[in-house]
This record gives sequence, C-alpha cells and structure tokens, in this order.
Amino acid sequence: MKRPHPDERCPLCNESTGSPERPEATLCSPCQRTVELLQAKPENIQLLCTLAGIPELADARQKTGEKELPEVLDAIRYRTTDRDRNTWYVSVSELEGEPVEIFASTAFDRDQHLQSRISNLTTITRLISLILRHVFMGEKLTLEKTLTQLRRSSRQTNDLPDMLCNVLANYSKQPATIAEKDHTTP
Repeated sequence: MKRPHPDERCPLCNESTGSPERPEATLCSPCQRTVELLQAKPENIQLLCTLAGIPELADARQKTGEKELPEVLDAIRYRTTDRDRNTWYVSVSELEGEPVEIFASTAFDRDQHLQSRISNLTTITRLISLILRHVFMGEKLTLEKTLTQLRRSSRQTNDLPDMLCNVLANYSKQPATIAEKDHTTP
C-alpha cells in the first residue's frame, strides 16, 4: 500500500491535510464537513451554487433529473367504499400525466373510531407520495424525508406513525430536524 506524501493536499480546496496517515483522496476537515452537510441536505446544492455565483450549476436538480414540485397540480378524485361501508375520497395529483401525490379522506374524519385508521391511511398516502415523486420526478429518497412524512402523519402521541418515527429516528444523522412535529405539506 502506498503511503501518502506528508504534505498531502485536499482534492477539493488544495489545502494541506497535514497528516501522512490519511489516504490520498481524503478531504480536509472543512471540505469533509461541507460534503457531510450536502449529503444530509442535498437540496442545498442549489443554494450553494447560487451563493457561489455559479448560475449554470444552480439548477442541479434538473441536471440530475430531479424536478421541482409545482404549487398547483391537476388531480383526479375517486370515491370508494371500504369493507365497513365507509365512503372515502382518494385524490391523485398528476404532473405531466404521471401520479406524484395521493391523498385520502372521509367525510367522517371527526369520528373517534376512525381516527386510528385515518392516521394510518395518512401515513400510507404520504409514504406512497414520497415514492411517486421519486419514481416520476427523480426526487431523492432519504431517511430524513421518510421521518418527516411519518411525523406529519401522526395525529397523537404514541400512535403508529409516531412510534415508527421515534424508532427510526435512532438511525438518523439529523434527529434534531425531525424532533418537532411539522404539519405543513407535502
């Protein structure tokens, strides 16, 4: 195995890493921190490019195939009935004819015996929407996005989405960003 030169340079900033024990392609501490931040929040690549004054790279999502979800989408609403004869409304939002979000609701959403089912249904539809945006828009799937959708699905402490989120948050590199309930959409 080749030992790196004692004055090894960071491949990004060309600053000395100052350590002969580090592999040749090792980044310096500031560059490594930047890479970790971008791995945790890839959406910040656009912001970083804009701040750096590199407009041709600012639209990184389009270059990687990831599209921006527009504010207004066409949708088709379906009315369906479950096995207990409850009426449900399922809306599928489309982008260029492809499904990118799905929502489900019932006229009886204030009914206590349906609250648990509604919470679970919200969880299912939010996670399916996340998958649809990945499949049809190229949106990157991350644990943090999954945790956010679980947290937003929870209707009360210790319901199924809340319990799943609390357990999976142990694997997150950013548990503090998921800790508070955030009820905005999507």
